[in-house]
Amino acid sequence: MEDKILNIFKKIPKVKKGQRLVLGIDGLSRSGKTTFVKKVKRFLQEKNVLVYIFHIDDYIVERKRRYNTAYEEWYEYYHLQWDVEWLKDNLFKPIKTDKELNLLTYDNHSDTQNLLVVKVPDTCLIIIEGVFLQRREWRSFYDYMIYLDCPREKRFNRESDVTQNNIEKFRNRYWKAEEYYLETEFPKKQADLVFRN
Repeated sequence: MEDKILNIFKKIPKVKKGQRLVLGIDGLSRSGKTTFVKKVKRFLQEKNVLVYIFHIDDYIVERKRRYNTAYEEWYEYYHLQWDVEWLKDNLFKPIKTDKELNLLTYDNHSDTQNLLVVKVPDTCLIIIEGVFLQRREWRSFYDYMIYLDCPREKRFNRESDVTQNNIEKFRNRYWKAEEYYLETEFPKKQADLVFRN
């Protein structure tokens, strides 16, 4: 894995002093994004590269806005899970210029969004990690995009037994949304690098 990360690092543009570079780590559910990002962060820190990470799932909306709406489940997941335009205006647009970002972060236990002020270093590699990152509203804000490609069966086997028992939710909510994403945004084609995981 270290060799693979070294090869990836060689392809990513270098961060210059006073510059923020935005790296996207895209992939479908359970494709290994979080684990991959941890390894990349550790590797880059050893090279004295300052890294700041945003997990897109930290910014989902409350359940009432994404469940039991008038829309189909896949639509809720793809279109309503995040306030796409709000994130575009408050995360993606100012991410390279503003010293502070005011972001609504989601708390799973209380099912609320809370305002968090994030201070981003002037010189750093910003990694944004999550699913559906290459949707057209956000795509232009990345300097480099890595897509983790992993077969559905392998990803599903990474779920807990309890989660796997609710396969209808996957069929109706997650997999249909993933198919929509693959068919409309072509993430493998659009990414700068496809990493088979």
